[in-house]
Amino acid sequence: MKQILYRLFEHQYLSREEAKDVLTGMAEGKYNESQIAAFVTVYLMRSISVDEILGFREALLDMRVNVDALRPYNPIDIVGTGGDNKNTFNISTAACFVLAGAGYRVAKHGNYGATSVSGASNVMEEHGVKFTKDIDRLERSLDRLNIAYLHAPFFNPALKTVAPVRKSLAVRSFFNVLGPIVNPLIPKRQMLGVYDLKMARLYHYIYQQMDCDFSVVHSLDGYDEISLTSPFKVIGKSGESMYTPEQLGFPTGKESDLYGGDTPREAARIFDSVLDNTATDAQKNCVVANAAFAIRTVDSRLSIEDCIAIAGDSIVSGKAKETFRRFVEMNGE
Repeated sequence: MKQILYRLFEHQYLSREEAKDVLTGMAEGKYNESQIAAFVTVYLMRSISVDEILGFREALLDMRVNVDALRPYNPIDIVGTGGDNKNTFNISTAACFVLAGAGYRVAKHGNYGATSVSGASNVMEEHGVKFTKDIDRLERSLDRLNIAYLHAPFFNPALKTVAPVRKSLAVRSFFNVLGPIVNPLIPKRQMLGVYDLKMARLYHYIYQQMDCDFSVVHSLDGYDEISLTSPFKVIGKSGESMYTPEQLGFPTGKESDLYGGDTPREAARIFDSVLDNTATDAQKNCVVANAAFAIRTVDSRLSIEDCIAIAGDSIVSGKAKETFRRFVEMNGE
């Protein structure tokens, strides 16, 4: 590790194989927390290469818990990189249940918040959800409720090993970059939110090598999701488009509208209000917009207006709320 660090300090890049070896070593406990922290910090000071990302990804996926039994369902994952320092409520997680309520299959890969108060796993735990890697239970959840939740540390030992370092640093790192592309299911459909355009281009290149249907979204004011607080960009297999909230029939909101609170409990209350259809218009519209573009990722034949209508109906009809209620009931045992 010392030699690797010296090379990185001199602004050299790792090969794909070297990157894979380092992350494998982390998972095997070869390095102490100080070494891991130093390694992570390097990538705050310089950009990460595609080879480095792909090497890290290969290491994590080689060590993943096998969930191939879920692949026939062909679910989508909706996820953000995190690290946008906006501390929003759990928008992508809420969008996942909106999709499931509308009849679309979802395999949500999530973790505790590292750079925000409440990650997907925090909001799940606030509702009494017990994480599992039992394939039969995950398949039952996906089959009956259209959604399964994959708590990242259960499916990848390397993520669990570095969790204390990530939490203590409390800044975005290359693990924010990796998280969305190491879903152990390796889904063929994914909608990903990123915090800057440079990152959007990077993921676009990566996804093109992964043979999947994807949408990369970025709000120009720095959100790693469709915030409706500014124009936003959507990049997919067929190219890229720019939208304003007004083009989709939504007003432009304010950053304060999406604030997730100071505790996971506060974020969970906002999450509940969205699914209950008692949230503010800004909170609900944001979730609907993200769910709509995820639906379009699954079925590109639908117009975005139709996708918005489907997502909105999932909330207004109570189907999203009922799906989440049954999900907690099934996964809280």
